[in-house]
Parts: sequence; structure tokens; C-alpha cells
Amino acid sequence: MPLIRLTAPTGSLTEEGRAAIRQDLAAAVLRWEGFPDTAFFRGLSWSYLTELPEGVQGTAGDDAPRFLAEVTVPQGTPPVLDKSGLIEDVTRAVLKAAGLSRNDASRVWVLVHEQPEGSWGAGGSVVHHADLAALAEAQRSVS
Repeated sequence: MPLIRLTAPTGSLTEEGRAAIRQDLAAAVLRWEGFPDTAFFRGLSWSYLTELPEGVQGTAGDDAPRFLAEVTVPQGTPPVLDKSGLIEDVTRAVLKAAGLSRNDASRVWVLVHEQPEGSWGAGGSVVHHADLAALAEAQRSVS
């Protein structure tokens, strides 16, 4: 049940990349969270693409586009979240969407935020990790 935010300069993603990035990021995060890639869990995987206007992002060194991917997940996601694998896959998806090579990987930053049990709510109620794990197991049993 991730929340994914990608911040990128306007025009920095290819047309194909812009169309696919939210789905690609959701698939990567669900895989590393240990949740099945089903319509139900994809429906719980919210993503936002924030495109920055020209000239508002850069570094003191150059104006090459930089990308910030923020991934928020429930703490204790089964199995224990492999952050290095998640960061690698998210970086790869962003590079692909921007038409960039692995040499540009340092232009992609990934921040993983884990929400403690009891601090994530939906539909007016707290979402409990155990409930998500039970739903995931039920989804796997059906497949």
C-alpha cells in the first residue's frame, strides 16, 4: 500500500516514460513490499507526478534535470523491506522514463518513508499492517 511521489522538471520525461512511470513505480514498490501485483493492490498504490516549471530546479553546478522519488510505506511491510533493492528499481524506472542512462543515476534521489503502525489511515480508520498482510495472503491464494 505505497504512496509514491515523483517530482521532476517539466519536459524531463519522454512521452512514453511519462505515460508509464506511475505504473512502473507501483509495480516496483509492490514487489519490494511483498504485496501481490493485483488490481486490488494497484488500486491502493497511489502515485503523484509533480512536474516543476522550467527554471525552478537545479544545482549550483548545472541545470540538468534532477528527480526526487518519495516512497511511503507501512512500517514492517512483509518481508522486511529491502530498501537497497527498492531504491535500485525505482532509480531504474525513473532513468528509463527520462530516457537517461545508468551514468545519470546520481540525478535520481529516492527517499523511503516508513509509517509506524497506527499512523496511516484510509476511509476514516487506521489501516493496520496485519490487515494488509491478510489481504495480501488472500490475494495470493486466489491467484
